[in-house]
Amino acid sequence: MMGMFRKGNKNKKKKEKIDIILNGLVIFFAVLNLFPLYWLFTSSLKNSSDVVKMPPDWFPKTITFSNYVDVFNNQPAFRWAFNSIFVSLVSTIALIIVSCLAAYAFSKLKFKGKNVIFIIFISSLMVPKEVMIVPLFRIIQDLGMVNSLNGMIWPNVATAFGVFMLKGFFDSIPDSLRESARIDGASEFTVFYRIMVPMVKPGIGALFILNFVQVWNDYLWQLVVGQDENSKTLMVGIATLMQDLNPNFAYKMAGATVAAVPMLLIFIFFQKYFTSGISIGAVKE
Repeated sequence: MMGMFRKGNKNKKKKEKIDIILNGLVIFFAVLNLFPLYWLFTSSLKNSSDVVKMPPDWFPKTITFSNYVDVFNNQPAFRWAFNSIFVSLVSTIALIIVSCLAAYAFSKLKFKGKNVIFIIFISSLMVPKEVMIVPLFRIIQDLGMVNSLNGMIWPNVATAFGVFMLKGFFDSIPDSLRESARIDGASEFTVFYRIMVPMVKPGIGALFILNFVQVWNDYLWQLVVGQDENSKTLMVGIATLMQDLNPNFAYKMAGATVAAVPMLLIFIFFQKYFTSGISIGAVKE
């Protein structure tokens, strides 16, 4: 008995040591991944000469906020930020509405050719957006949406990713709930809005984050459509700061920090919805 007890203690201590080592590795790689953000932020508080200095200053010796003041005084940064937030928010809300309706139809309704249409929808995900840039721009041009926020918004709504993602969540809801509500006299829209949508909120939260980030970082399409100074988004506007012949690196770091902050806030405040949405969608009973 004593031998078994000692052996159990040894195994327990061995597991604890392994856990400590693994946790240490996780913390190390987490800090390693956060380092670029740290370097971006601290560089934005330095003078330009200190950013490119070798060996570098890991901690700023002198802290200045003049770079942020210059970004907002010398450039229409507030306008760019508004454009980015508006385009990302409206695109994401519109996509969620359209995707919820389509995913519910593919999951719960019965109609002719449902499987074929869904396969066509999913097949469109294999076509990179870059391949469609030219014909999509011609369509936007014919509709008079160049240099407008509408031209950036609606092409991002016409994607099958949200339908594909939310269909899995609707599939996990028992059909008996819908049938019971229909027997009680509820209309199809009432079943969808009052019963089904609240049950797929984790999926909607995950889709909101994924699509918001994707639209926010959609530099190429926003660059093609928003050619006017007032129609530029924050990503495109900040990128124009990189084209100077005599670059002020600290100034550009401040602009890049301004562009990164909204994404960090989105992940911080919506992290629980994102993780629960991904984990629930990954398991299907």
